[in-house]
Parts: sequence; structure tokens; C-alpha cells
Amino acid sequence: MDITNPLIYGVPCFLGLILVELTYSKHSDRKELYQWKDLTASLVMGIGSTLIAPLVKTITVILLFNWVYDIFNPEIDGVRTNIMGWTSFGYAWYVWILCQLADDFSYYWFHRQNHMVRFFWAAHIVHHSSDNFNLGTAVRNGWFTIFYKPLFYVWIVAIGFPPEMLVVCLGIEALWQFQLHSQYIPKLGIIDKVFNTHTMHQVHHARNLEYMDKNHGGFLNTFDRIFGTFKEFDEDIDIEYGVTHAPNSYNPLVILTHEYKDIWLDTKKSPKLYDKFMYIFGPPGWSHDGSTLTIKQQRKVLREEARLTDLTLAE
Repeated sequence: MDITNPLIYGVPCFLGLILVELTYSKHSDRKELYQWKDLTASLVMGIGSTLIAPLVKTITVILLFNWVYDIFNPEIDGVRTNIMGWTSFGYAWYVWILCQLADDFSYYWFHRQNHMVRFFWAAHIVHHSSDNFNLGTAVRNGWFTIFYKPLFYVWIVAIGFPPEMLVVCLGIEALWQFQLHSQYIPKLGIIDKVFNTHTMHQVHHARNLEYMDKNHGGFLNTFDRIFGTFKEFDEDIDIEYGVTHAPNSYNPLVILTHEYKDIWLDTKKSPKLYDKFMYIFGPPGWSHDGSTLTIKQQRKVLREEARLTDLTLAE
């Protein structure tokens, strides 16, 4: 079946929508929404990602996804049959829905691990490194996540979904993620009960401690709710966007690599192999001597301080 990746049409739409939001913000009371140097850095990284992605995705689809699909779904008497015994999935409308749900499940865990494993975070921090939250930030993508992202999705073709169907679902996921990066869309009522929406993604991009490492979902917020990472947008909280350890540079190469440099420097802090391993594959913020803390550790300290304050007031 000949299927076109929707991102082919999405890229020019991305640029057009960025221009519309940029123009509108500069002629309204939100002139600070875009900063020229920051936008330029985001666009350069987005263009670089666009140039690298076709090569990597071609290798992924032709070599990895198709290879896995063929291994786990060989043709038997002219019919694709999964090694577990069922007929491999076709192109019925409900199969598309199931594939999109499988894609969203994979996206949740891919995205969550990008925040939980520092080596992955070093690639993903690029997307969070801007202090601005706008449609320009949406294209501020790291160049290295492309190389390992397919590994989180390969199970989908292994169980029988056609590789080209998965590629389309990945494209739909990317289209949805792009449009989430806008501050102009308010809460959406009943839609917020099921879908990952704009205010929820603002929470995800915040560096406020209560918001960090929340709302990892793709187009649904279902898996965040199931696995305990959902956080409602609170209009009373003044959001600060970006990361706690920013690159402090508009140079795309610095933005792309600064966390890898920090990992390398941190591995030299302790001679123990376990500590070196944790600096690379442990959660961001982990340290062998407590000089820096993970998000969970920071929240624990904050809760303990609040508890002690309550005890003091009670006395």
C-alpha cells in the first residue's frame, strides 16, 4: 500500500504557523513571546533535524522496521502471519486506530525515559532549553534522539502492524506535538479529560519544581494519568519555562552538546565505576555526593522542610 508521511505537508505548515504567531505576538501585548536570537537558534536546529531525519528514517524504515516486520510476520501461503499465530494486521480503519494508540503508548515511554535517563536527556534537553514557549520552540529538536527513538517503536511492527502504517502514525504524532506549543489556547474543558492539550504541555515545559517531569503524553493524557505523571495546569502559578541548567548560549552547537560535556565532566568527579555509570544513565541531577539532586530528591527535601515548618508552627 502506497502511503505518504503526513510530515511532508506538515513542515511548510509549521513555518507558516510560526510566522502567523510571531506576527500576531509582535502586534499585540505579547511582544516578549518571541526573541529573535532564540527563534533563530530554534529554526537552525529544526532545519538540521529536518535534513538528518530523512536519512535516518529511511534507514529505520527500510532496514529496521521492514526487517523486524519480515522476521516476525513471514509470508505463509501468500498470507502475512505473525509467529504467534495470528494473521498480520491489514489496513482496516480500526487497525489504524489501534496502531495510533500503540504509537502513543510508545511515545509516552520514549518521552518519559528522555527525562529519566541522563544520556537520553542530553539529547532531549535541546527541546527544553529555550526560556520561551511558542511554536518556534516546537521545532527546536535535538539531532540525536532520532537515532534511538525507533527502538521504542519496533515492537509495533513485530506484532503485525505494517511499517508504513507506523510511519504515518509517527507523523500524526509529530503534527499534534507541534501545535501544542502555543500559549494562546486556553483550557479546553472536556477535551482536557482525554487529550494532551496546550496548557498541559505548558506544564511539561516549565522549570517550576511542581511541574517538572510531568505530562509526557503524545496526543492523549491517558498514560500520564495511569502511570502517575499527570499534572493539571494551575493558572495561579507563574510558569517559568526552560531548564534549571541552561546552556546560556544561542549557538546551536553549544545547545546541542552542552549536556554531553557536563556528563563527561561529572564522570571525572568519582573514581567508582558505579558512580560513573549513574552520571551517564542515572536520572538527571543525580550525584554521588549529594551536591546536586534529582527532581524526586528535591521534592522530598521540600516536603521535609514543609513538615518541619508545620511542626514548628504547631509548637
